[in-house]
Amino acid sequence: MELHVRGDVSSVAEGLRGIAKQLNIHLSTKGYPIDVKNQHGPLRAANKDGHGEITFDKPIHFFRALGLWLEHFHKDHEFDLSENPQFELSGVMLDASRNAVPTVADIEKLLRRMAVMGLDTLMLYTEDTYEVKEYPYFGYMRGRYTTEELKACDDYAGKLGIEMIPCIQALGHLREALKWNDAASIKDTDDILLVDEPKTYEFLENCIRAASEPFQTKRIHIGMDETFQLGLGKYLEKHGFENHIDLMNRHLQKVVSLTDKYGLKPMIWSDMYFTLFAEDSKYRDENGRIREEILASIPDVELVYWNYYQGEQEVYETYFRHHKQLAKKTIFAGGAWTWNGLAPNYGKAIATTEAAMAACKKEGIKEVFVTLWGDNGAETPFSTSMPILQLFAEHTYHKEVTIAHTAKRFAFLNEGHFDDFMMLKRLDETPGVMKDNMNISMTSKVLLYQDVLIGLYDENIRGLSIGEHYQKLVPEMEQAKHNNPKWEKLFEFYEQLARVLSVKAEIGIKIKEVYEKKDFEQMRAFLPKLDWIQANVNLLRQMHRNIWFAAYKPFGWEVIDIRYGGVITRMDSVKYRIHEWLEGRISAIEELEEERLRHDGPWEMFDGLIGGNVYHRIVTAGNFSL
Repeated sequence: MELHVRGDVSSVAEGLRGIAKQLNIHLSTKGYPIDVKNQHGPLRAANKDGHGEITFDKPIHFFRALGLWLEHFHKDHEFDLSENPQFELSGVMLDASRNAVPTVADIEKLLRRMAVMGLDTLMLYTEDTYEVKEYPYFGYMRGRYTTEELKACDDYAGKLGIEMIPCIQALGHLREALKWNDAASIKDTDDILLVDEPKTYEFLENCIRAASEPFQTKRIHIGMDETFQLGLGKYLEKHGFENHIDLMNRHLQKVVSLTDKYGLKPMIWSDMYFTLFAEDSKYRDENGRIREEILASIPDVELVYWNYYQGEQEVYETYFRHHKQLAKKTIFAGGAWTWNGLAPNYGKAIATTEAAMAACKKEGIKEVFVTLWGDNGAETPFSTSMPILQLFAEHTYHKEVTIAHTAKRFAFLNEGHFDDFMMLKRLDETPGVMKDNMNISMTSKVLLYQDVLIGLYDENIRGLSIGEHYQKLVPEMEQAKHNNPKWEKLFEFYEQLARVLSVKAEIGIKIKEVYEKKDFEQMRAFLPKLDWIQANVNLLRQMHRNIWFAAYKPFGWEVIDIRYGGVITRMDSVKYRIHEWLEGRISAIEELEEERLRHDGPWEMFDGLIGGNVYHRIVTAGNFSL
């Protein structure tokens, strides 16, 4: 469509030119006129008497309003829409630390999608995947971003009215950085820095300077979460035991002095202060209030409350009230559940987002963002997060939101069918899994990777007709692929995953049953199926590889290659073992002689959960590292 966008456009002109292609518009003085006003108040998109109108406050509101205008122009003759932002900041945190490091081009694509949704902030989570010139091993062979790459992303974001905020770790979650010998002097435990060590703060100053330098913002997220073993490694040997909150506060004071030096405003994850909230906390006084000296010892930082687990609004409200005791400002972080395994967990993502956003609005939380983690190898493509980002965006501009409304917006802005995307959750939400997969079953991941002869999850799926479930899913995925041409590669990958699992999911159970009957002919009939699995897993790998290399740097794919390669190579050994038995060269297949037990651990196995685990706990009861 040809448009003549005129008026108060100076603050959005560059971004408008950059986003025009995505919106299928051509800018020309001969185009359909849209008058633009930059003023305080709600954003507005209208069309009447042969011309359009857009009113916006912040630049990000212009891009959202333009998307609204185009969507309604294509279906309505005249309209007048307005929206009131519910939050002062609403954005995305993109994980670039668990093998998948999005390319600059892919970040720019995400920024364009965020702009038309109206999401105004992008945090790039980099534990060791940014360049710190003083430490050549920091991020070595991990796809780390150069300063120039980060600056290019920030410049692009700025044109779209999006603030990029660096997000690093300044205490824990640094296993990959601390694994090298050159970090030995600053290491407490395998993934936590050594508090009170001067070299630690020299290291952190270099990191803070390097991480913040490419960005225009003065805000920085310095992490500090999940440091449960703080002070229990080298620190304990050197100094003896000290309570983790005292260590946290002293370390945080020193880190804040560094952010102050560079004029930065830090935020941290708040979970290490949760012990203060317990009713029986030793940090409370006789009246049940957190003691004043404890509150005074917490440095002046913004607290980020992360929670993407509960589906009850009241839980979030309670914790927001707790946080208000500790800090002037609380920020909320929800989750898109891109880290369930191979497929997104949309059921849990929607349930938790709905509850959390309602609580944020009720409790007056002003800044929110949604996390796109990539736990255990980032096997789920981050692009699957788009339906949840759309839901998050609609909550940003409306007090009440329906899935039907979200689906309509998603269809226009992302050129995909919301209901087809929702089908992806069924790869994990199978028979035996509770509604919305709230207990986080990683069914497709465990059944793809588990060994055919050892079958650690066979007892977990026995009697559930899992293979039939996946078999029915294949044609539905194929139809979704045809329904969503812009997302063809993504649906093709998941169609192939369902196809592989329709055969592989229960084959270990069947092989063991035939083996116990000593039915040689039926056992021989499994050999072509093993060939088929081998070939089709390799095809799945190639489809996954195409998606990876279209979005991410190459570093990290080697891990996924090895995982697929393990499945493919093990098929050779499975066939070898069966042949040896069929030909009488061995009297028993020892792996099949073993009684099958339910997979139980190392984490608690809840009802409604088939299995959720990291790769090395799926494929073997042995040890990968020792």
